[in-house]
Amino acid sequence: MWLLLLLLTLSIITYILIGRTVTSVTRTPAWLLWLVVMTPPIAWTVWYMVMGEEEPIPFVWIILPLFICFITYGWLISIGRILTENQDSRNSSLSSNLEKKIKTLENPVFIRPITATEEQSLRDCFPWGVYYLQNLDYRPQAILCRGKLRTAPEKAYQSIKTNIERVFGDRFLILFQESLQGQPFFALVANPWAKSQHKEPEQPTTRPLFALGLLLLTLLTTTIVGTEIAGISVEQWQENLRLLLKGLPYSLGVIIILGIHELSHYLTAIRYKVVTTLPYFIPIPFFLGTFGAFIQIKSPIPHRKALFDVGIAGPLGGFIVTVPILLWGLSLSEVVPQVEESNLLSLQAFDPRISFLFAILAKLVFGSSFIAEKAIYLHPLAIAGYVGLIITALNLMPVGQLDGGHIVHGMFGQRTAIIIGQFTRMFVLALGIIRQEFLLWAILLFFMPTSEQTALNDVTELDGRRDVLGLFSLALLIMILLPLPGTVAQWLNL
Repeated sequence: MWLLLLLLTLSIITYILIGRTVTSVTRTPAWLLWLVVMTPPIAWTVWYMVMGEEEPIPFVWIILPLFICFITYGWLISIGRILTENQDSRNSSLSSNLEKKIKTLENPVFIRPITATEEQSLRDCFPWGVYYLQNLDYRPQAILCRGKLRTAPEKAYQSIKTNIERVFGDRFLILFQESLQGQPFFALVANPWAKSQHKEPEQPTTRPLFALGLLLLTLLTTTIVGTEIAGISVEQWQENLRLLLKGLPYSLGVIIILGIHELSHYLTAIRYKVVTTLPYFIPIPFFLGTFGAFIQIKSPIPHRKALFDVGIAGPLGGFIVTVPILLWGLSLSEVVPQVEESNLLSLQAFDPRISFLFAILAKLVFGSSFIAEKAIYLHPLAIAGYVGLIITALNLMPVGQLDGGHIVHGMFGQRTAIIIGQFTRMFVLALGIIRQEFLLWAILLFFMPTSEQTALNDVTELDGRRDVLGLFSLALLIMILLPLPGTVAQWLNL
């Protein structure tokens, strides 16, 4: 039964991810993409249901469906990809960065051809000593301005952006991107938020009553799940509703972690004047009691510093509250004998050595009572902290639209971020082959888009302080994800 529940959970998560990411760049039906993505876990579930959980799944049965479906998934996206009127634009130096920016803008407006007088005014917006303009390239969705950068990227962007806005007002969004050859270029894209284009009242981006309703509903579902985690059956709490209070340690812990995570994203986005929704929780009546929470950004990110700050704020904010919740929960937990087969879901005899960071925190709490051949019976509050660590690690994965993807994009640029994302996919897949509980992560990462929405100024690099913070976040991911090394375990008597 638990396999079917896990499959159902994965199905819902996958469909939501496909709907929020891939459907904006392809005409291929979402249900077909979902079916391809779900084929490997369905095949693996069928194996366990027919052969039994004791029979290990063959390596070929793991790799073959994953390989075939990955190729099929990419092919389906490519044949359904939304094409522009000019087919040659695929191979232009604008590449996928600008195309995805254009496609993800809401209510796109076709660019009006500029007159000869306006073209001359546009050329005058590029001072020779700032950006030497060589040619203008008119595309169906944008005007590309190519030339040579002659000053610092941030100074050039601010100077030219000011000049263009002085001439054209808010008619265009001014993008500063890099071509496939690494040459910076400017692009003018029709601004869907221009005041002259708003003929209908704007829909409110914040719906506080809706957000509050989802929060309360998630509080209910996580409390029910927390009650079951505390060992109270459905029949028991239905007869005595006061028993639901036993689920509050888990429920409040998870909601605080998720809430701080998304609120950190939200406040950082507001700081950079990025339009975004309030944090929305996703309640479910089983598994963890929630699929998490999210915010939806409704306007462009101004520059890579903002992209980095918005991306890293959530994991760091969530981690800051996860640590004390986990330490408090561990102080309420018990040390028990270790069982032979322990995995990520063995909560009644949990082996914290599967995570370097978790093992260190457990040793700090239990001291000499936690030694080799011992495990931990996790209190519901400790389980909430454990969920917080998993959420932090998953979001820090440097892939695509995850927070870690934003972080490496801000640090190294989009081209390098895509390469890092591909290596991360392969690493997690290898880890999933060794430890099958990571196969779910590998599946989610493999079918997540490699690229993401770029910043308006995607050329200016970060400062040293942000680079150090980004490296710390990647180190934190490794400390959560990788098991405790044997030499450290011997040193700590674990």
